Amino acid sequence: MNDFTKDFAQALFNPDKINDLLRRELQQAVNNLLEAELTAFLGYDPYARNGWNTGNSRNGAYFRKVDTQFGPIEVQVPRDRNGQFHQHTL
Repeated sequence: MNDFTKDFAQALFNPDKINDLLRRELQQAVNNLLEAELTAFLGYDPYARNGWNTGNSRNGAYFRKVDTQFGPIEVQVPRDRNGQFHQHTL
């Protein structure tokens, strides 16, 4: 059994805990998706050598609060150095 299955089984009889668990998992999934979207846009993985001197690179992230049916989540939207990356997920 993985951690999600164990946590879900423990929270099964408490709706507040289920919402909290689903909110955390959704937040992690959206953050991973946004990071993957930036990787696809740039064409190289973080810290990859072939990304050096390409003219564009990762440049931190800004935070955005998104309301969901499980409660608000805080999303890290990554940025690129040239400001050309526009995410399509949110």
